[in-house]
Amino acid sequence: MPTTNAATSWPLQRPSKPSWQKTRATRRATEFNRSITIHSEVILLAQHTEKFVSFRNGKFNVQLVEGGTGDHLLYLHGAGGFTGWDDCLDRLASEFHVIAPAHPGVAQSEGLEHLDDLWDLVLFYEELLDELGLDRTFVVGHSYGGLLAAELAAQCPQRVRRLALVGSLGLWLEDTPVADFFILTRSERTELLWHDGESEVAQAYMAAPEDPAERMEADLTRTQTLASVGKFVWPIPDKGLPKRAHRITMPTLLLWGDSDGVVPPAYGPAFQALLPNATLQIIDRCGHIPQVERPDEFFEAITGFLRD
Repeated sequence: MPTTNAATSWPLQRPSKPSWQKTRATRRATEFNRSITIHSEVILLAQHTEKFVSFRNGKFNVQLVEGGTGDHLLYLHGAGGFTGWDDCLDRLASEFHVIAPAHPGVAQSEGLEHLDDLWDLVLFYEELLDELGLDRTFVVGHSYGGLLAAELAAQCPQRVRRLALVGSLGLWLEDTPVADFFILTRSERTELLWHDGESEVAQAYMAAPEDPAERMEADLTRTQTLASVGKFVWPIPDKGLPKRAHRITMPTLLLWGDSDGVVPPAYGPAFQALLPNATLQIIDRCGHIPQVERPDEFFEAITGFLRD
């Protein structure tokens, strides 16, 4: 993708490696409660499960987290990587049964070598729905995950109850290109990811590990993640979705930050013009990661739409 000063990539947060990752028994799960501290306030994360799901005769081994009860919600993460059970998923799990897989080639999910193009990846996710027993589900996709969510909805619209696309890839506007997130520096990413890159939230999210070995590991993991994403979106993220968009007939929320420098807000109306049943909502003073920068607004928008 051509370089532009109007957009950038999003960073990978190095996933933790608890002991359950070291034993990859299919569907073997570890359930636990854990807490995190934010601004000196202890927040108890909901009980959830972290596990691997294997299918297609072991060709694919998918790392995922799930938690909560109620209607199913499939959450597809962006190219920043898989961060496990984070605060975004935890809040959604207060309303829904949330399932969030790591994409093939990301974190500990295996099987990337068996996928040649985006069509293969979409069929992979359709088969994963079968494996998880999700006949119909809400689907929320962020950025790269939004592209996959939209393509999945076009492939099997009968299985998606409602669709939410957050700062989604999938289109290409020549006069407003998406960021070339494969080449930009950390400072360039910070400038374009956030409405306020100097905020405490942004600085904490972008911070590199202090330990040199951990920093190197984080850089290698980010490179691995972007390589897996690039296999399906390079050189531009429009892989023909406009020709299939008419199939996305379910109610769809398009959620954008007004300061998104990765996938500029102009893409919101572009998606809306293609989708027959879409609503566009803009979050003020927000960049590309509303679930982190404006979590309250994100949660209210998503839950309000899915419960409508």
